[in-house]
Amino acid sequence: MTDKNNNNNSNNSSNTSRQSSNDTFGVFKQNLDKMFNSIRQSVPQYHQAITNVQQEYLQACENVANSAFEFQQEVVRKSGLSTGIPEAAVRTIGGTTEEVAKIASINNQVILTTIDATQQNIKTFNDNAKSFSNINHDILKSWISAFRFRAN
Repeated sequence: MTDKNNNNNSNNSSNTSRQSSNDTFGVFKQNLDKMFNSIRQSVPQYHQAITNVQQEYLQACENVANSAFEFQQEVVRKSGLSTGIPEAAVRTIGGTTEEVAKIASINNQVILTTIDATQQNIKTFNDNAKSFSNINHDILKSWISAFRFRAN
């Protein structure tokens, strides 16, 4: 049954229209098509929802950090404490910040490369699945023609 369905992917509309609505494969194919079409329609909504959540989370983190910074700055200013730090500490903090930013950039590149590689692997799997289905279809045709030849 899987080979039949994989083969139908390339001729989706013609095979579906040739199959009766009360035929087992016709009913299965129609429902399979409905299911995947429904999933396809929801993908952009999921993408947008995830993007919105990421942006909202980033904004929340930034707001918390800025609020904490402003509160601490106000406390120190009102208390009259000194805010001066040695030059070596400034360089160390700046250097550490730069290194963390580089690590984040490298991490993002690795993640994006991994996502691209995963997408390519899925595409290759999909292409190979189609080829495998076509080979099975050709083998089946060969067997059927051999049996028909012997039956005559």
